[in-house]
Amino acid sequence: MSYYLVVFVVLLGVELLYFRVADHFNIIDKPNERSSHTRITLRGGGVVFYVGALVYFVASGFSFPWFMLGLTLIAGVSFVDDVRSVTQRVRLVVHFVAMLLMFYQWGMVSLPWWYVVVALVVCTGIINAYNFMDGINGITGGYSLVVLGGLAYVNGWVVPFVDEKMIYTMMVAVLVFDGFNFRRKAKCFAGDVGAVSIAFVILFLLGRLILETGDWSYIIFLAVYGVDSVLTIVHRLMLQENIGLPHRKHMYQLMANELKISHVVVSLLYMVVQAVIVAVYLAMPGMHYACLGGSVAVLGVGYVLFMRKYFKLHLAVK
Repeated sequence: MSYYLVVFVVLLGVELLYFRVADHFNIIDKPNERSSHTRITLRGGGVVFYVGALVYFVASGFSFPWFMLGLTLIAGVSFVDDVRSVTQRVRLVVHFVAMLLMFYQWGMVSLPWWYVVVALVVCTGIINAYNFMDGINGITGGYSLVVLGGLAYVNGWVVPFVDEKMIYTMMVAVLVFDGFNFRRKAKCFAGDVGAVSIAFVILFLLGRLILETGDWSYIIFLAVYGVDSVLTIVHRLMLQENIGLPHRKHMYQLMANELKISHVVVSLLYMVVQAVIVAVYLAMPGMHYACLGGSVAVLGVGYVLFMRKYFKLHLAVK
């Protein structure tokens, strides 16, 4: 307990110090026509996720060095992108290198090359999807807390796949960030550095769990984000849009912008739905893939019905 108290105090101090740095160097997020917020807010508060991972790395005697190197690279380029724009090519190259370092940490070097290529594409897609979903107060911190909580349960009660301190240290980092973001008037946003860093950590943990058990259905821990992201891309392709450009067509964005639902309420909804899915999944150990398929189907139908009813509101304000 004393370890986590020290971690909390250290990360809280780091976050408060970062606020002063961000304010001094004008690292801010200005609202525009594609934003879901209306106030100028400090950007990059999610740097505390990287620092949390760094604290664990040092406290554990430098566990998972290749993963930590990959996290440092991907967090670094993301932070630079928060301060000043980085070209898509540079970001993609750094993301690929970081992923390969994580794969090496996982011990995937002995697998066929095509397996690594597929994993590289899928993992990069997950990282970017996690970043795209970071658009309203509380959603990244709240959703990550649910996923980490589920992983902590599996690690402690189902199958151990990582040092529990790694998961709980990251949960402390998320709680520190949530104290400043998961509220009606956010003090800070995660920024690319936050969304990408916590996604990279969660992906590392999920990868270790899947490789340990051989059970790919654990990807259900990201079901809500995954269905929203994939179907939004499909929807935009149907509208013949450039999917590389920013937009406000995710379900959570329509809830917050067109339906005027509080950011906190929308974030809580995403948290609750994912938590229920994880709880049902863990309660039915013999039906993991059925749970995965059923969850994706239900979420998919819900997404389609929601868009058929409310997407016209988005078109009306264009």
